[in-house]
This record gives sequence, structure tokens and C-alpha cells, in this order.
Amino acid sequence: MTNHKNADLKPLADKDGEPAFDEPWQAEALGIADSLVQIGLFGASEWSDALGRTLRRAEADHAADTQETYYRCVLAALEELVAEHGGIDREAMQRMRGDWEEAYRSTPHGQPVRLKRNQSV
Repeated sequence: MTNHKNADLKPLADKDGEPAFDEPWQAEALGIADSLVQIGLFGASEWSDALGRTLRRAEADHAADTQETYYRCVLAALEELVAEHGGIDREAMQRMRGDWEEAYRSTPHGQPVRLKRNQSV
């Protein structure tokens, strides 16, 4: 029996025989963007405009034309829109990013990454 769900996702799994995503976080970032559009935090056209702006900035800064650059732009666009619509300011996001970076750097390989209880928000 064919798994229709996996068949539907096949275009996302392969592109010219290559994975569509270099890392799982890339797919997760797009999933987050889609979820935020679906719940109405921002609209699809606003998401498209924000991503376009970040891609143009990357191009103007002579960033390499790679998947890594593209998905870094996805993250930057998400941060921009969440700061604008989500009630979380950029400073709080920066602190949280720092907290997560500290947590994953201090976590032994193979162990789950966990924030300390009193981390900043």
C-alpha cells in the first residue's frame, strides 16, 4: 500500500536527486513561517515581502548564493515579523538566542538541549 502522505511530500524530500534541505532546521523555519501565516500573525504577502527584503540585503552584501544564505534570510525575515507583530522585541530575541547558544554549547553530544529554568525572556 502506498503511503500517500509521503508521496505528497516527495517533492520536498528530493530535488534533482538532492535533498531540498541541507539541515532539519531549514524545513522547520519554513514550517514556522507557514504556521504563523495560518494563525494570522502576519499575512502571506507580508511574509513574502519580508523574505524578499532580506534576500535583497544579502545580495547587496555579496552573500554567497547558497541554501545556507537563503535560510539565514528566512530566519531574519521571521525575526523581523515576530518583532513587529508578536510582542517580542529584538533585544529579548537576542537574549533568548544567546541563552540557547549557551545551552547547546554546554550540552554533551547526544543529550537533549535544555534551557536553564531562570533564563531570560
